[in-house]
Amino acid sequence: MATRHLYVVRHGAADPFGELTEVGRRQSELLGERLAALPVDAVWHSPLARAVNSARIIGAQLPGVPVREAAELVDHVPYVPAEPPPAWAGFFDGYDPAEAASGARLAEALIARFARPAETETHEVLVTHAYQVAWLVRHALDAPLVRWLGLSCGNTALTAIEYRDGVTPAVLLFNDMGHLPPELRWTGFGPGPRP
Repeated sequence: MATRHLYVVRHGAADPFGELTEVGRRQSELLGERLAALPVDAVWHSPLARAVNSARIIGAQLPGVPVREAAELVDHVPYVPAEPPPAWAGFFDGYDPAEAASGARLAEALIARFARPAETETHEVLVTHAYQVAWLVRHALDAPLVRWLGLSCGNTALTAIEYRDGVTPAVLLFNDMGHLPPELRWTGFGPGPRP
């Protein structure tokens, strides 16, 4: 087995209807420029418009690299704890067992497809959503299931994870916004001071 290099990103900033804003388009362009220095083999994206459009913009910076949909990257709640942490209790109001089971199945499919070594050396970009970035990081760190909560990431922030046969995954970067100027960083977070 060879190393699978995953570059996992949240889509660019979007409006309440899920369409990229001008900020989200610019964030995606800058991320594409950053990724152009890497030997990217494929760009995978969620089926939701904000991820599809981010992936297309990123892909335009990567000539010849296929840009494809991966249903496993869709936005979903990957795990609903039986007893949510007090700060998150309201977030899970209304989740019934069927919805929780559906989210768990999608989370398992995401891990099964992408969180493993590859047959040949690969460099893949995953354009997805905040919860899926958090779920992949939680899995790579072998953290408790509930730890996906609070692993927030910014729009087009870069997370890099490597998977090699016989060793634990390596989280190389998390939420790196170095490709963005200060005014485009920290979108997707609530208000408050940021470093």
